[in-house]
Amino acid sequence: MDFQIHGVVSKTIFYVFTFLSILGTIYGSALPVNSSSGVQINSNSVLVALLDSHYTELSELVEKALLLQTLEEAVGKHNITIFAPRNEALERDLDPEFERFLLEPGNIKSLQKLLMFHIIPSRIGSSEWPSSSVNESTRHHTLSTHEHLNLFTNKDSTKKVDLAAVIHPDAVIRPDGIIHGIERLLIPRSVQEDFNSRRSLRAISAVIPEGAPEIDPRTNRLKKPIAPVPAGSPPALPIEDAIAPGPSLAPAPAPGPGGPRHHFDGHSQVKDFIQTLLHYGGYNEMADILVNLTSLATEMGKLVSEGYVITVLAPNDEAMSRLTTDQLSEPGAPEQIMYYHIIPEYQTEESMYNAVRRFGKVKYDTLRLPHKVVAQEADGSVKFGNGDESAYLFDPDIFTDGRISVQGIDGVLFPPDEKENQPKPETEKTVQSTGSKISVKPRRGKLLEVTCGVLWAVGQDSHFTDCQ
Repeated sequence: MDFQIHGVVSKTIFYVFTFLSILGTIYGSALPVNSSSGVQINSNSVLVALLDSHYTELSELVEKALLLQTLEEAVGKHNITIFAPRNEALERDLDPEFERFLLEPGNIKSLQKLLMFHIIPSRIGSSEWPSSSVNESTRHHTLSTHEHLNLFTNKDSTKKVDLAAVIHPDAVIRPDGIIHGIERLLIPRSVQEDFNSRRSLRAISAVIPEGAPEIDPRTNRLKKPIAPVPAGSPPALPIEDAIAPGPSLAPAPAPGPGGPRHHFDGHSQVKDFIQTLLHYGGYNEMADILVNLTSLATEMGKLVSEGYVITVLAPNDEAMSRLTTDQLSEPGAPEQIMYYHIIPEYQTEESMYNAVRRFGKVKYDTLRLPHKVVAQEADGSVKFGNGDESAYLFDPDIFTDGRISVQGIDGVLFPPDEKENQPKPETEKTVQSTGSKISVKPRRGKLLEVTCGVLWAVGQDSHFTDCQ
């Protein structure tokens, strides 16, 4: 009997070990294989759905920003909510300069912050949105550090995420997350500041030009380098020598600032201030003359690229409409009018007002040589010109970027009449009080004086009345 009991126990132990080994094999094959990030993403994940969805532009940016591993780790810890902009918002509605900034390799951190700003580390369905009747918003942390998103509902029942409207709520629903379609791209403040600071530095800052080495032909040795000029220092030539006399005679740009280093991008700055005039409103005629009727915009861009600074006194549309056809029909008249409104120095409304308050009248040089524009204080503002040809500064600092200053005025300025400065003729003219007849006192001719002198020597001058 002992032998039989021992045999039963041995069989039982054998069956138990066999069952455990089979069970371990089944569970071992069912367990996920760890990826390099330590998290396994299955085919039903919201990340896979995003890559396979019609939000192709967003998925491409996620891949370019190298965020797949980071998002896999986030999904492994908690559910996520993704706000996906429509493709048109990233293809056509995005500023080309901002898009170029995001796609540059050196700005991958800004691109990552921008994309992580669209993801909330929690599951928020459309039914969990704050209702419009409550009239409140909920603030949620995003995967972008120190950035938040506000969710609220308008009175017309439109769900909003900050400034973007939700156009496809619950577009994709998965066990580990939800995707909502929104109308536009969300830009965090930190990325906007990165773009603005980098753009202003590129447009304004200067780099010392480095010229090619020169060889002295007499000694066959390298010439000693000239002392470097501090970055941003004014040009050596006066601005009068740098002005092109006309489009056909315009010289080629200098090799320094016009080179590949882009020391001063004058053309971009002139383009910015002309766009500012158009957006400001009331200065369309001025912008049209600078761009279409003349080549002044190109010349101003060259001057700024060379390192010069200018102040533009811009007449508004009402003032430009008072110009007559005769004033604009003469060859070169629009250019001469505009040259008189450009001051070759950087002035703001505050600096000009302080100058006229301190000195009374201030004369500023213009690009229309040799004329100067007179400024004085009047009615708490700055008045340019004298008499009927005067204009007041009433739209101050329309555009100021450190190189170009634009001040709006309410009139078109003209230089004083050149005839007033001409000297009087040597011939004396007297007007009789009884009429308008002018009598001119003639000057005796040199030949008559010599003839009378000869006749007087021989005693015959009395026979000629002209010698009396």
